[in-house]
Amino acid sequence: MAEHYRIAVIKGDGIGPEIIDSAVRVLHKTAGIYGFEVATDEYPAGGMAIDEYSTPLPGFTLEGAKGSDAVLLGAVGGPKWDGCDPSLRPEAALLSLRKELGLYANLRPAVMFDELSCASPVKNAASMDIMIVRELTGGIYFGENDSYMCPGILSDGTPMEEVAYDTESYSRGEIKRILKIAFELAAQRRKHLTLVDKANVLRTSRMWREIASEMSHGYRDVQLDYLYVDNCSMQLISRPSSFDTIVTSNMFGDILSDEAGQITGSVGMLPSASLGRPGTPGMYEPIHGSAPDIAGTGKANPLASILSVAMMLRLQFGENMAADAIENSVRKTLGQGYRTPDICYGSDNIKTVNNIGMTDAVISNLYKTERLN
Repeated sequence: MAEHYRIAVIKGDGIGPEIIDSAVRVLHKTAGIYGFEVATDEYPAGGMAIDEYSTPLPGFTLEGAKGSDAVLLGAVGGPKWDGCDPSLRPEAALLSLRKELGLYANLRPAVMFDELSCASPVKNAASMDIMIVRELTGGIYFGENDSYMCPGILSDGTPMEEVAYDTESYSRGEIKRILKIAFELAAQRRKHLTLVDKANVLRTSRMWREIASEMSHGYRDVQLDYLYVDNCSMQLISRPSSFDTIVTSNMFGDILSDEAGQITGSVGMLPSASLGRPGTPGMYEPIHGSAPDIAGTGKANPLASILSVAMMLRLQFGENMAADAIENSVRKTLGQGYRTPDICYGSDNIKTVNNIGMTDAVISNLYKTERLN
């Protein structure tokens, strides 16, 4: 009997619907080739949900996500909603989904495809293959925050009328569970784990280091080292190929993964997975934003969303052959010279295509891969 998977699909805003349509097409094609069944249910979230339901995350969307086997997400947000109250901004949907689904581990691979090495803004990234493990439900994004009136005068005579604060806090349990995932991933990869923090300033970072040092005794085959986040951001530029697995806090991971993505040539190439406890639905999404400036033009690169489907099939369902087929198809498509505008680099035989053209090429190579096997 064929395996059956139910996917909650949240297209979101901007280019979200375009790239998710591509990802769903590839998902259904792959399911047909490899003999499993997929049902997709669409739910609103983000700006479109604000417009229609006056909330970025309607209750039925959250329930649909909880009742699914996995969530496939596009991108949310845009300038249209920048003036919303913070609790009603599109991005609040993401924070709520992560919190309610218990998605505490964000995995962001940054891999340099050989075919795109000339697109990198740095000269030594040809063999770059980094897994960034970002803690996702703690830290400053979820800490206590507020603002208050505080009349007074600064030392230079400037009036001080309002103070705002955001608090970074982490519990030992939050740190241990994300480090466990990072150590295990490093052990499966090249056995090198780098903890990125700001331990020379932040007490939370010193706690990360203390716990990592304790846990390292259980992973003696993994080399553990530490970098301050400012130093790491420089080292990613100067020696990106020397990194294997990076683990870090919520905010630092948010920033560093985008930097790593740009080193690969385009954030349009990077997928991600957000995971919680085993048996709970994970959320899979490209790391890029909603890019409203190119929405509807056909310029959006669908490969990050397609590669997110591959991560979902591998990590959520154990469909490793299907995941391999998608990744191989993307690589073959790039090798054939197909490029969306953001990655128009490579061989002399470039074929510039729109979103649909790129998706068609990936699907065509999926078919050929299956036949060749």
